[in-house]
Amino acid sequence: MANTERLYKIERLIRVRGTVSFRTMQDELEISPATLKRDLEYLRSRLGAPIEYDRDANGYRLVAQGAGAPGPKYELPGLWFDDSELYSLLMAHQLLAGLDEEGLLARHLQPLLSRIHELLGSGDGSAAGAALQQRVRIVSALKRPVPSRFFQRVAEALLERRRLHLRYLTRGRRESGERDVSPQRLMHYRSTWYLDAWCHRAEGLRRFALDAIEDATVLETKARELPLADVARAMDAGYGVYAGAQGAGAKERRWATLRFDRTAAQWAGREQWHPEQQGRWLDDGRYELRVPYVEETELVMDILRHGEQVEVVEPAALKRAVRTRLEAALAVYRGA
Repeated sequence: MANTERLYKIERLIRVRGTVSFRTMQDELEISPATLKRDLEYLRSRLGAPIEYDRDANGYRLVAQGAGAPGPKYELPGLWFDDSELYSLLMAHQLLAGLDEEGLLARHLQPLLSRIHELLGSGDGSAAGAALQQRVRIVSALKRPVPSRFFQRVAEALLERRRLHLRYLTRGRRESGERDVSPQRLMHYRSTWYLDAWCHRAEGLRRFALDAIEDATVLETKARELPLADVARAMDAGYGVYAGAQGAGAKERRWATLRFDRTAAQWAGREQWHPEQQGRWLDDGRYELRVPYVEETELVMDILRHGEQVEVVEPAALKRAVRTRLEAALAVYRGA
């Protein structure tokens, strides 16, 4: 058993059972008395676990913090067993630490940030916690910051179920327009925040990038309520941030088949492009990937990053879109 796993199991045995004898812990962990003694001492002296020996009960227990009253719930800091747990805490820490400290939202979330510090093992100044944050780095590339005043207004409208009046830049048309929307949910995707909302001008669900908001006002009017399952069904059917079929004349959902050469297959075979993707290894070492999409924009961008190492097998419209982009790029460098 790994050291961190064993420490976690000791602490959990004591927490769940209240009082546990030395012999019981030794038998369940299948370790020597010397190892168990070292682990108990490490938990107390290095990790700050409030463990004491109760002579009357002939066992170890967690001591309540404070003068006879239960204290704050104790958590073992810095013990990680899979990448998702560590990523989630560090990402939450990074997002919260990046908020404007003077903003109202930042002040409300400061207790949460302090709690994350404790879970990371840095709340009490421990060397282990500090080393963890120094030696594990999460990079959010191509981040598009959102002014805190707009984020606060969007969050307020979302949580209080009120409508928003937006002045919004539609980048594709390079036009600014005004509209009222009923917020449904926030989404953080590829270092950028998005709002899924019912647009009362278009009479349909739309996805708005928060960094493209030029002004936002929370209205007194109640937001239109939609079941979140319906929002997910409508907005998550597409590829990436580009939403699924919406309204009359919307594009149908299609499937793209991509074939990666033997070099790119080493990476593509481990990547998740879409939750519903289908992949298979070919006999010659290439990798074939099928992904659903509605709007091709982001899918084309992801295909282009693999250059000549990927081929679009079908559909033909997607092949033409990728070829057009490649020819346009080549034209820029022709004669260079």
